[in-house]
Amino acid sequence: MPKIYLSPSLQEFNPYVDGGNEEYYMNLIADEVEPYLRASGIDFERNSPEMTLTQAISESNRGDYDLHLAIHSNASPASSAGTNTGADIYYYPTSQNGRRFAETIRENYRDIYREPDNIDLIPTTALAEIRRTKAPAVLIEVAYHDNPVEAQWIRDNLEVIGRNLAKSVAEYLGVPFVEPK
Repeated sequence: MPKIYLSPSLQEFNPYVDGGNEEYYMNLIADEVEPYLRASGIDFERNSPEMTLTQAISESNRGDYDLHLAIHSNASPASSAGTNTGADIYYYPTSQNGRRFAETIRENYRDIYREPDNIDLIPTTALAEIRRTKAPAVLIEVAYHDNPVEAQWIRDNLEVIGRNLAKSVAEYLGVPFVEPK
């Protein structure tokens, strides 16, 4: 049975423009991912909000996971706060499987994101969850939470985003995507 590590943001300190925070909303998306993974026969573990990033990475590395999926939302620098839009999908530059998973997410995310041509694939060695995990890893920034329109889009589409990410996981792993009953 394929198995992934699901890692919603641990950034409680990262506020949304109209209330709430990144950790809260990304955990709601992860909650939506879970039933689709179960229905599709994909086993998973998940970080908990009480963990540090180092603990989540260590837990991921202790397991035998086919993927590590980090779910985040983005914020602009102070000079452009509230003006940026888009989704960013990060992967490790030399990881062919990470890139393939990132490409799968981008293709599926285009079906639901409000600006389908504004989804970037970004190779990086700067992000710990990409650089330090054993399993092929992807970190998606689903939209900008400091932009009022984007923040509301996230709130209005928690289930849609979760379903879409689970579909991408199933597609990458080569298992049938099954709707939960």
